[in-house]
Amino acid sequence: MLADLAGVLAEARAQGRGVAAFNVIHLEHAQALVGAAEDVGLPVVLQVSENTVRFHGALAPLAAAARVLAEAATVPVVLHLDHAVSTDLVEEALGAGFTSVMFDGSTLEDSENRAVTRAVVDRCHAAGVSVEAELGEIGGKDGVHAPGVRTRPDEAAQFARDTGVDALAVAVGSSHAMTHRTAVLDLDLIAAIAAQVPVPLVLHGSSGVPDDGIQAAVRAGMTKINIATHLNAVFTAAVRERLAADDALVDTRKYLGPARAAVRAEAARLLALVALR
Repeated sequence: MLADLAGVLAEARAQGRGVAAFNVIHLEHAQALVGAAEDVGLPVVLQVSENTVRFHGALAPLAAAARVLAEAATVPVVLHLDHAVSTDLVEEALGAGFTSVMFDGSTLEDSENRAVTRAVVDRCHAAGVSVEAELGEIGGKDGVHAPGVRTRPDEAAQFARDTGVDALAVAVGSSHAMTHRTAVLDLDLIAAIAAQVPVPLVLHGSSGVPDDGIQAAVRAGMTKINIATHLNAVFTAAVRERLAADDALVDTRKYLGPARAAVRAEAARLLALVALR
């Protein structure tokens, strides 16, 4: 069933568990992720990033496929636009039936970030759509690891009040696009931010965080856990293994199928992990 991010996160936060959010790059990802959520009976967030929209050349085709899968699911599925820097793309997502958007104004000057984010929130809330924003440089989207950057609890609380966002991504030691799970999170900082910020917190760059670190972050106050690169690695490894086993293979279903199954199994494991099961 298609679900609203704010409601899914509020329930999880009240229960002291996390919700996993995974990036969708193509149809096989969406199928695997919805299947994984149904396998473990937990909600899931399907994320389509602005980078993925650029790769496909349009939002509508992938969005339509993901929405069909979400609506047919037996568990809550949030359809989320991730790391949108274009307000035009946000508007397109509203028309495509997304139930959540993440507006990324983290590279803007502070006052402009707050003003634009507030305007996005007002527009999305009028359409019944949740909004996530980011405060602090999490790093890694352009290959830059910024481990020293941290979000201040008082600034995060003020930002949430100023903008009215439903969820806030904060910088606590992770970085986007990490291929090794070596990131060390500042758990005391997570707890301090969670104590002051009235909305659920989001951990970006979770692919670089080991299992025990992810669970510790949820216990410290994180609710939405974004994982993308790790599942891309799982998918790619399965494709490589299948192709290496048969030099004559040309039917794409013969290697995309195993890759989809591998992502489904690992996503199910991560969904349970994040939910502290």
